Amino acid sequence: MESQKNQNQAIVEQIVERWAIGKPLLELTGKPSGYYRLTNYLLEYIRVHNKLPTGVHAMPEGRDRLNNLEPSFPVDFNTITGGISLPSDLQ
Repeated sequence: MESQKNQNQAIVEQIVERWAIGKPLLELTGKPSGYYRLTNYLLEYIRVHNKLPTGVHAMPEGRDRLNNLEPSFPVDFNTITGGISLPSDLQ
């Protein structure tokens, strides 16, 4: 089970890094706004559905470390998951 969790984490990191390309980085984290929300969303989605999401999903609003509101944003998973798949034992 721990191995599966580590595999999922590695896959999610690869997908989120693709999404992050070209987005402005936050000074506080060095990551784009929404990076950690997308990471958590993907990990939960895989845990519940045992597959990668497809199509456009709206990421929920969130709060940054300073409690500032971060708006919802759309993510097109078809464009950032291309060529990536879960290990066959999850599907």
